[in-house]
Parts: sequence; C-alpha cells; structure tokens
Amino acid sequence: MRLATREVHIAGVSEEGNGPWMEQIARILTDGFDGFLNGYRFLVHDRDPLFTTEFLTILKDAGVRSVRLPKRSPNLNAFAERFVRSIKEECLDRMIFFSEAMLRHVVDEYIAHYHGERNHQGLESKIIHPNFQRTDEGEIRRKQRLGGMLNFYCREAA
Repeated sequence: MRLATREVHIAGVSEEGNGPWMEQIARILTDGFDGFLNGYRFLVHDRDPLFTTEFLTILKDAGVRSVRLPKRSPNLNAFAERFVRSIKEECLDRMIFFSEAMLRHVVDEYIAHYHGERNHQGLESKIIHPNFQRTDEGEIRRKQRLGGMLNFYCREAA
C-alpha cells in the first residue's frame, strides 16, 4: 500500500508462500518498467519469515530500503491493517471460495471498488482513482460488484 494515496497492489496469491515465490514477488515489485515500488525508497513490512534474505537483497539492489516493524506492533502499520480488515469484513468473510481463481477474481473486484468507487475518510472522503464524472444533475444509479455485495451510487450523466 502506498501510504500517501492509499493505493493497494496485491503482488500475489498463493496457498503456501515460500522463499522462491517471494523472490519472484520481489522481482515483480521492483521491475524497472511497471514495478509497484518504482520511485519509492522504503518497504515497510512485518516480521513474517517469508521476507527472506534473498527477498531483501533484491529490494536493496533496486534501491528500496526494507523497514521491518517491531514485534507485536500492528498500529505501526495501521493503514495496511485497516485495508486487511476492510477486505475481510466487506467481502471475504461473506463468501465461500471453491478455487484460487475465484479468490483472485473477488480480490480483483474489491481492489477495483476500493480504488475507483469507495470513499476514503483519511483522504477527505475522496476516491483514489475516480472513473466517473461528478455531476449534480441526473438520476441516481446504483452500480454493483460481486452480485450486489459491493455497491456504488452515482448520478447518471445528463
């Protein structure tokens, strides 16, 4: 998550993460063309053993400094913790998943909703990447995602 904009990027989904998988994630994050960490100097992360020495070396070689949080300090990464709570409460806890593909689809839909349709109180109730024109005229329409689990209301352009 980019703290200034609250933009979230899901680097990968795996049933069981391991060192080589995390090394690939580090390569994806630091890719020179479209890596999520391009232009950023720090990666704040918890103490999960998946953040291996090889993972941290790839970040360091790309110019990204690793900042490891102290033990038992969830409030130091409050924005990320809040995102995890939101996606669980608003979406994941209300569904039963039968495949990894279904989980990926649901997470992608939630991220699209989170970035393009959901207000963020910490950003003065603004939307991260609005994909609509704001207008005071027209009929109010509801747009749905995931069968109505996620809703977004806007005015239809006149």
